[in-house]
Amino acid sequence: MNKQAWILAAWCALGALSARAEEPDTMPGIEWEMLDEAEQQLLESRKETWEMLPPGRQQAMAAGAERWLSMTPAERKSAEQRWRKWRELTPEQRSRLRERWKRFRALAPEQKDRLRDVYRRYQALPPEQREALRERWQQMTPEERQRAIDRRRQQPVPSRTVPTRPAPTRPAPTQPPPRG
Repeated sequence: MNKQAWILAAWCALGALSARAEEPDTMPGIEWEMLDEAEQQLLESRKETWEMLPPGRQQAMAAGAERWLSMTPAERKSAEQRWRKWRELTPEQRSRLRERWKRFRALAPEQKDRLRDVYRRYQALPPEQREALRERWQQMTPEERQRAIDRRRQQPVPSRTVPTRPAPTRPAPTQPPPRG
């Protein structure tokens, strides 16, 4: 199996697992011939067993192939990196991430938006600041963490000033900004 097909198959499988972990398989299957030529080429390693795949898995893999083919080279590289990181996780870490994702999907849309906004702002920080925040968080007691979370929840949701995609990283300024 070529590298791209392997990554795609795994990526689709993960998506199918998280999206359908507790749903019965009620979706119709997809005939191999219904896939376009590019999708068939990408999923070539599954051709012989395609008809034996559960319909939900076929749907997920077809959607994943379509998504993969629509990605830019940079997006594909990012997806490959995420898959590589996923494969390096222990089963316990993967389980915790699946649980977090399940909890996130159960949140109200406003809560999801707020979390996405906080995450984008965090990602926009320079690496040194992110590391300092991580260290500070790790040094907090569970009670201190809960108080920080509660304080954050009480703050009004800021208007969306952060772009939906992270801005390109900029070199750090040579001098710190003036205080006051």
